[in-house]
Amino acid sequence: MLTVLRRYINTWPVRALFLVLVGAFATWGIADVVRSVGGSDTAVATVDGQSIEQATVQEAYQRQLAQVSRMFGANFSPTPEIRRSVADQALERLITQAVVNAQAKRMGLTVTDDALRAATFAIPAFHGANGQFDRTAFQTVLTNNGLDEGRFLVLMRDDLLQRQLVGAVRAGAAAPETLVQAIFAFQQEKRVADAVFTPFAAAPAPADPTDAQLERYWANNPDQYSRPEYRRIKAVILSTQTIARDIEIPDEALHAAYDQRRSLYDQAEKRSVQIVLAPDQAKAEALAAQWRSGADWTQMQKAATEAGATAVELADADRAEFPDPSLAEAVFAAAPDAVTAPIHDSLGWHVVMVTGVTPARHQSFDDVKEALRQELGEQQAADQVYDRANKVEDSLASGGSLDELPQGLGLAAVAGTLDAQGNTPEGQPAPIPALPALRSALIAAAFQMKPGDPPRLTEVPGEAVQGQPPGPTSYYAVTVDSITPPEREALDQVHDRVREDWIRNATHHETETVAAGILAAVKGGQSLADAAIVAGVPVRRLPATGRQSPPQGVPPQLVQPLFGMKVGEATMVETADGFVVAVLAEIQSPDAKTDPIGFGQVRLALERSIGDDVETTYVNALRARANPRVNTQLLQSIVQP
Repeated sequence: MLTVLRRYINTWPVRALFLVLVGAFATWGIADVVRSVGGSDTAVATVDGQSIEQATVQEAYQRQLAQVSRMFGANFSPTPEIRRSVADQALERLITQAVVNAQAKRMGLTVTDDALRAATFAIPAFHGANGQFDRTAFQTVLTNNGLDEGRFLVLMRDDLLQRQLVGAVRAGAAAPETLVQAIFAFQQEKRVADAVFTPFAAAPAPADPTDAQLERYWANNPDQYSRPEYRRIKAVILSTQTIARDIEIPDEALHAAYDQRRSLYDQAEKRSVQIVLAPDQAKAEALAAQWRSGADWTQMQKAATEAGATAVELADADRAEFPDPSLAEAVFAAAPDAVTAPIHDSLGWHVVMVTGVTPARHQSFDDVKEALRQELGEQQAADQVYDRANKVEDSLASGGSLDELPQGLGLAAVAGTLDAQGNTPEGQPAPIPALPALRSALIAAAFQMKPGDPPRLTEVPGEAVQGQPPGPTSYYAVTVDSITPPEREALDQVHDRVREDWIRNATHHETETVAAGILAAVKGGQSLADAAIVAGVPVRRLPATGRQSPPQGVPPQLVQPLFGMKVGEATMVETADGFVVAVLAEIQSPDAKTDPIGFGQVRLALERSIGDDVETTYVNALRARANPRVNTQLLQSIVQP
């Protein structure tokens, strides 16, 4: 081979080939080799000519993961999927910041030191007891969030720079008047119905059932009068909750966690309030006098309409929900259950009654200490549950029983008798220390097994609890010791219960028959009042109700049917107490002129939504032009525990 190379090395075709190869290496290959030998690429992303380094992404990821943990509080343990999602979001935020910052600088936007100082001093979290900027509070907050002063100021300057650009983009967002009116009309529309109630309690008592009737009812409802199948089981459960019981958390860590979450433990006072907005002082004073004389809210709503005023009700509202600061101050200074003197602000004259107060709440360290201990324990346990599950699985695979599993793995053992619904023979839920998904899976598995079947470790994916993201995977293993088959209860054993059920069913049927007769009469052309007279029940005019939160006196089951009906149409619904037959009497369309508060709230919400859409479109266009590139391998290395 070498001889052949030497023979042709001096020929012109081979020399030309070598020149091409040298050129190719110089252009592509050599530079890459030099880079890989001389150092490693630490940029997780490259965007608009800027490199986002691994250390920057790592810092943002840790900070955002801590924020997520504080937000979801107790029982939150980040799974690998959650970690990856948080890392993706952190990187996306950094890319967006880089893109927007680059555009702002191209446009010549800057943030002065005075503006940076003023914005920092205005942050409430940095204020002391006197309401002024406090350096100690400033340093404490930065430390709790893993920041130093220099890094915070850089982030703050970037944020202010982005606000200048994005704020200018959002400034042009306006809600079309037609759209505001349409949504306002939909949200604030109210409906009034005439209704008759046929309560179960008012139905005449049926005649005592005969033995034949009771026997037939007992025979036709076998499931009601049978003891279910019971199974005696043994089970072990492995989860972050069971492991956390054995993990010691020092008080220093608990205090640090409390300081990080301090804002979650303080809740501002909220108030429920009824407000009448009048166009002038004289009408406001007249309405206030009528209110003080004993008029209820329904009467005040009617009086407000007649006077050209507006009646508005807010439930559990904080200060920010009131459109005028002076109105908010007056509401939070007012005594509960008392009508205020007319209050004047930029919207007009208000008369107010505070109907409920939710006090400000502060939870001390001692109040939340045990919940924090459990939370931090579960966070540590999340890194151990998989390895411990492997040890349990190895033990069971070698033929070991549940009683022979190794100690110190954080297992919770349970044994007892239950039915397929998870209840004991006494009718109580079986004490299985597990979240609902794992509990249900364990019980279902137990009722599919036979006595003597070997235990098998089964994993159950984490479930979302109270709006939290899914938690870590949990495990269980179960065996069945014995089975007690279902058994039909004899009639003489349940005679009294069968009699009560028969009477209840007969009463329900009688009440439904009366209500259905009224409905049929109305649909046949008779008025509700005439049909009610025949049935011997009164007609009641219900308060006007909106689509949300029906007022007292309007059954919640009636709201949805009312908003699908035309005036004069009738419907029937069942409630917990009986049946209701209702005829839609009136549709009240809102008037923006008499409800400037409600109309303004709809406009503001729409403008915010449109502003969000405009901002998103603009930023996406900047991102597309910047063509960001991500090193997924480096990003993945950041989320490794």
